[in-house]
Amino acid sequence: MSAALTASNLYSALAVCVLIVHALFVLWVVFGALLTRGRPILRWLHIASLIWGVLTEVFLPCPLTFLENWLEQAAGVEPYRGGFLLHYMDKLVYPEISATVLTITGVLICAFNLLLYARRALSRERGAKPRSDL
Repeated sequence: MSAALTASNLYSALAVCVLIVHALFVLWVVFGALLTRGRPILRWLHIASLIWGVLTEVFLPCPLTFLENWLEQAAGVEPYRGGFLLHYMDKLVYPEISATVLTITGVLICAFNLLLYARRALSRERGAKPRSDL
């Protein structure tokens, strides 16, 4: 009996760790441009994260959501249905937000960040001094 509880607690703790990593990744996608100034490696990692964010929001299932749900189920907890953002935004910030509104908002945030990077790259290419170093 105690071995089953220990395994359940381990899976539950791992699910919480995945939840934290997932939340940090979402924050990185949304606000990462603020940290990439003058750091080209971080800038390219952020651009890749933005593209991944759009792909998982529109086309692909997120592997972190899948892993979190699997760990919760292994811990004996009923896993949530739908995406990470919808589940936690609905619970914490915006009750009854529709999946469509959340998806469109997420894609627009990613697209806005990508447009800032594209503008910066075009400014450099033209030799003009950009307003900010994203």
